[in-house]
Amino acid sequence: MMELNTLRQFLVVARLEHLSRAADELRVAQPSLSRTIARLESELGAPLFDRGGRLRLNDTGKLFRDHVERSLGELDAGRRAVAEASSGGVGTVRLASETFLTLTGPLAAYKRAHPDIEIELHWTPAEDMARRLRAQDVDLCVASQPIQAEGLESVLLLDDAVGVAMPFDHPLAGRASVSIDEIADQPFITARRGHWIRRLLDRLFAARGLTPKIVCESDEPSAIADLIGAGLGIGLVPGIARRSTTRAPLVWIAVDSPDCRRALTLLWGADNHLSTAARLMRTTITGWNWTTGEPGEKRG
Repeated sequence: MMELNTLRQFLVVARLEHLSRAADELRVAQPSLSRTIARLESELGAPLFDRGGRLRLNDTGKLFRDHVERSLGELDAGRRAVAEASSGGVGTVRLASETFLTLTGPLAAYKRAHPDIEIELHWTPAEDMARRLRAQDVDLCVASQPIQAEGLESVLLLDDAVGVAMPFDHPLAGRASVSIDEIADQPFITARRGHWIRRLLDRLFAARGLTPKIVCESDEPSAIADLIGAGLGIGLVPGIARRSTTRAPLVWIAVDSPDCRRALTLLWGADNHLSTAARLMRTTITGWNWTTGEPGEKRG
């Protein structure tokens, strides 16, 4: 009979597709982990990984992974539901997002209103959100782009134009809008790969057979703004960010492309049990007024 620890270890190996890194994360010896995976495959009667050169989860492994994630997710959800019912509390909320800078307002309001609720924040790239929700590894996700996946429900929080930021003395600074072609040869300061704004930049350029000239990658929005203000390049900035106070002397210019937008979306599993804490968080986020930065009416 399969042990829970074996299944949890399998999920880590499946996610990383690398035995050594998985062993480090699990804090077990690599030979022991390798034997665990081999025993699991023997019990199932089928290989779960392709081992030609690099370890890769095969189609059978992906099928098994999906079932394991759902099963362990249901078990963990059951444990949380029992703990919530027996304690008379409202539980814990686990929120995943690509960036929490946009969410500081509603998160602060939520904590003020519910100081006894524990909040877990998980940085998660958009491509992992559907899997984590289906596995009930997190309760809610906020993505900066639409996610098309079965078994999810969503609410559009904000449909925001994304423009280009540049110093006031830039030759294009006086324009009302610019096209992608007009900024194609400009040096860009942007986020690292995986961040939504980097994905948008790459997508806009690739649609025109172009590659952006990236001179700096950073995980710090304030550093990106300061570097742009210092004249080292230009960068994509959402409209909601330009309405916030910034130290950098920047001008925000619209991009003449209907695809240059950010769709901020809240997602949760359609069949997932949401704790009281998670439902309260959903209400806070969907009710937030993103224009004024204050609580507003509930929208979903």
